[in-house]
Amino acid sequence: MESGKWDEKYRATDRLWSVKPNLFVADRLSHAKPGVGLDLASGEGRNAIWLSELGWSMTAVDFSEIAVERGRAVSDTVGFVVADVLTWEPSITFDLVLIAYLHLSEDLLGPVVEKACAWLEPDGEIFMIGHDRSNIEEGHGGPQVPEILWDVELIRSWLRRLTVIEAQVVRRPVDTDEGVVFARDTLVRARVSGRRGPV
Repeated sequence: MESGKWDEKYRATDRLWSVKPNLFVADRLSHAKPGVGLDLASGEGRNAIWLSELGWSMTAVDFSEIAVERGRAVSDTVGFVVADVLTWEPSITFDLVLIAYLHLSEDLLGPVVEKACAWLEPDGEIFMIGHDRSNIEEGHGGPQVPEILWDVELIRSWLRRLTVIEAQVVRRPVDTDEGVVFARDTLVRARVSGRRGPV
């Protein structure tokens, strides 16, 4: 989807996503030692803003100008950038790269993930959370296009130079008019092991 269409989605509502960080981001990273972090396809910046409040020095990148404007209106500590994650390149490296609900075809997402891994400092972590392919049949909400949904083993294959510390399908509770239902997400975390050699 083009940035202009995402701008339209953001304009259609006061806030497209929750103010709170993603459940699994909050659970896994609440006690992590703060460092320099990057949130790719950050939307309105909920995860980046939350991490910055914990002491992280955060950069948040999204190609929707509306989403970035909203993030900047909330936080002056996050470095918000309007850019396409497919082509954007940082000038620094990171202790954490977060990719949350970035849904692209495999041929586009794979290179983004591999580039992101190369931006990590020694002992740095890539944290990925997104709608799992099984969510269509067994979960709730999210895109209904299998080609852009995530698969644990596929993502693991893009992290060959890293040490995977978590890779599983997780259930995320969602409040609906009929009560709580569960979405199914792919959660993958991996770290650079010690001193990094040539990439």
